[in-house]
Amino acid sequence: MRIRQGAVDCVQKVGRSAGFTLLEVLIVAGLIGTLLMIIIPPFFRHTERMRVLDAEADILEMHVDIAAYMVDYMIPPDSLAEVRFGTRRDPWGNPYQYLKILENTDPGVNGKRRKDHSLVPVNSDYDLYSMGPDGKSKPPFTARDSRDDIVRAANGGFIGPVSEF
Repeated sequence: MRIRQGAVDCVQKVGRSAGFTLLEVLIVAGLIGTLLMIIIPPFFRHTERMRVLDAEADILEMHVDIAAYMVDYMIPPDSLAEVRFGTRRDPWGNPYQYLKILENTDPGVNGKRRKDHSLVPVNSDYDLYSMGPDGKSKPPFTARDSRDDIVRAANGGFIGPVSEF
C-alpha cells in the first residue's frame, strides 16, 4: 500500500507542475517578439536590395539587346517589343519604361526625357528605366516620385538607382 500511495503522490506532483504560468508564457512571447524584431528588418532590406539588383540586371540585358539592334538598324527601336521585351515587368510588377529619343520627331518627347539634378537630359539616344517600388516616376531625378527609380543614364554609362547617380 505504501508503494501505491507514493506513486499517487508522484502523479499528483507531476500533474500540478506540468503547465506553464502566465508569466512564463509572456516572457517566452516577449523573447520571440524581440528576436523577430531583430531578424525581420534586415531580411526585408536584403529582399529589397535583391529586387534593385534584378531590375539593374534586366535593364542591362535590355541595353545590350538595344545596342545590338542599333548596330543592325543605326537607330534605337521604337519600343521594347521590337527587342523582345515588350511584356517584361520589373521586380515590383510594373512594366519597364522606354522612350526613344534619337531621331524621334514627336514634339512631346523633350518633356518626357529623364533629367538629372541640374535638369539636363541624362541620355541622348533613349531612356530606359523601372519606376521602382512605388510604381511612380517623373522626368526630373529631383522629383520625389523618381528617387527610387532604377535608371539607365549617361547613354548606358550608368545603370542603377537615381539616388546613386
